[in-house]
Amino acid sequence: MSATSIEALAGAQLAAYDACRPIAPPSATDSGFDLATAYRVLARIQDAREHRGERTVGRKIGFTNRNIWPEYGVDSPIWAPVYDTTLVDAGAASVGFALERTRSPRIEPEIAFGLRGTIEAGERAPERILAAIAWAAPAFEIVDCLYPDWKFRVADTVAQQGLHTALIVGARVPLERARISGWAAELRDCRASLFRDGQLAERGIGANALGHPALALAFLADVLAGQPQFEPLGAGEIVTTGTLTAALPIAAGETWRFALDGIGLAPLSVRLT
Repeated sequence: MSATSIEALAGAQLAAYDACRPIAPPSATDSGFDLATAYRVLARIQDAREHRGERTVGRKIGFTNRNIWPEYGVDSPIWAPVYDTTLVDAGAASVGFALERTRSPRIEPEIAFGLRGTIEAGERAPERILAAIAWAAPAFEIVDCLYPDWKFRVADTVAQQGLHTALIVGARVPLERARISGWAAELRDCRASLFRDGQLAERGIGANALGHPALALAFLADVLAGQPQFEPLGAGEIVTTGTLTAALPIAAGETWRFALDGIGLAPLSVRLT
């Protein structure tokens, strides 16, 4: 795809996002639309958002939970930027969030990390990856799809900024270096419970994120190593590692609560308006 076509597609995707209006997936008119092309579109969107004053503060990793791949017809994880305008730093047990600029939103309970350093491509040992992490926190990612009926190919989701609407980060817990081995086991084995208005809606485990939330970071480091148009992972970034359960539809008036057992992370609740 030519640079002019990439620019036009990026402009159309960003305009649809800004107006919260439906748009056809790129693959609907270009059967050859692939991930490499989609990330070229994403890079232009990121440039445009930063040019207008938004600041990139981290990344979201999507589709790390292989259990949901058949539902969406995807076969690989993806990533997209998180901006200061999409980050909600709750820092507490409960926070409100307005859904006014969404069409068909869904909620994903995730584990987010704050980086203290870089993560090298090819790293596969969770303990060594966790040494580059300053803190962990429970998080909700709010995702939304502007493609009709949530129908797309995986490359289409990259062009639509990973379907990212917001990242709500709860109380941060420092990862003490002396407890790295313990954290590695707890992050893999922790049990996630997702409640809607006090009723259990879904369950999951830490290992649903590519076998271990730290390995989601390894995936991202590997992908970025082949994408010179993007900055590599660095200190200060917030990275969320993908949903531990199915992504469930949400509506104003609901309260959602995310609890993790087997790890020292406090529950997080969001009241939707």
